[in-house]
Amino acid sequence: MAESDVSLDGRSAVVTGAGAGLGRAEALRLAEMGASVVVNDLGDSADDVVAEITGAGGAAVAHHGSVSDFDGAKAMVDLAIETFGDLDIVVNNAGVLRDRTVFNMSEEEWDIVIDVHLKGHFCVTKWATAHWREQAKSSTEPTYGRLIGTSSEAWLGASPGQPNYSAAKAGIVALTFSAAQACRKYGVTANVICPRARTAMTDDQPWVHTQDDSFDRFSPEHVASLVGFLASPAAERITGEVFVVWGGLVQIVGGPRVEERLERDDAWTPELLAAELGGHFADREGLGFLQPARAGMMG
Repeated sequence: MAESDVSLDGRSAVVTGAGAGLGRAEALRLAEMGASVVVNDLGDSADDVVAEITGAGGAAVAHHGSVSDFDGAKAMVDLAIETFGDLDIVVNNAGVLRDRTVFNMSEEEWDIVIDVHLKGHFCVTKWATAHWREQAKSSTEPTYGRLIGTSSEAWLGASPGQPNYSAAKAGIVALTFSAAQACRKYGVTANVICPRARTAMTDDQPWVHTQDDSFDRFSPEHVASLVGFLASPAAERITGEVFVVWGGLVQIVGGPRVEERLERDDAWTPELLAAELGGHFADREGLGFLQPARAGMMG
């Protein structure tokens, strides 16, 4: 593959939640590959990342605001266009945690996680894809658009202590798939990553501190490499996909499959279903859908 296939020279990007952790690593990697970057985050951390990028000779500007603010998300997209001349790449990364089992969760704990993760993905995606669509309609040149969403293996494994987070991350996959189908004819790709990395959101988990002396498997930089590739011209044929990524591992997640088909020529009754469908599950211990997902996650 030619080096130019993964170059982002002349491209511009928005990375949300980029003041630290995964977002910071992604913003730095895109800048290293040649992109100008809008670094979104609340507080001064966005300015610190901008300083890192510009100090290394790159171009960046900070955006301070919530991704779930509909008008604020438009301002973020407009900032990229006005500052750098266009917008080519969106990495939706911003997120928060409010972990609790469903029977203990408050409405506020549900709302804030859905708001930042799922609505935040929607708000930025809405304005970016609207820009790319108008660009495609007014030009004979192919539109360059790369949309990268951040989900989680909680979407596959449905973490029992994270019903809000799991629901939001499942919604992000569906949202991004819908965008992939709607925008494919405009030349826009849309994909999802499910990262494992050491960040402020995962630092209390023992697994992120498991490493050997030679390779830090849970460094965010490993995730940033996949993001950089998906943002590049080399990934133009990749859309509507989910990737699990950590360390030296990248897994491509396949779609759901039909496990069994039970069919009659006439109507089912509860009694018939008890005999046929109930019999199908007779030897199972439950959580059937989640078992292959969990096995795949640990692969």
